[in-house]
Amino acid sequence: MIECLIVNPILLAADPGASSPLGPFVLLVPLLGIWYFLLIRPQSQQRKKLKELLGSLKTGDRVVTTGGIYGMIVGFKDGTVQLQIASQVKVDVARSAITGIATEEAEDASKQDSGAKGKK
Repeated sequence: MIECLIVNPILLAADPGASSPLGPFVLLVPLLGIWYFLLIRPQSQQRKKLKELLGSLKTGDRVVTTGGIYGMIVGFKDGTVQLQIASQVKVDVARSAITGIATEEAEDASKQDSGAKGKK
């Protein structure tokens, strides 16, 4: 008797015919929404911002590259930018390798870091 009270509700709850065919989609829609707002949208906004930055570059801007090189733009070619990284030192880098406009604080911090590494 006790088995019937415990087993019957479990078997009835597992009845495959009682579920809705839209059940999996009800869970999928919110997951796709969360995925969009947490991953896709921020990345597309960041890409748009970088594209605007690369389009607005001009000679004389202080920039930083993906490799961490700070330099001043001295010229443009087809898909490259010529940076002056020191006196009499010019480097050609891909325009897409530029990650941002360098600020004074970031340059000072990188100089202090490189100075500390050289003293060790």
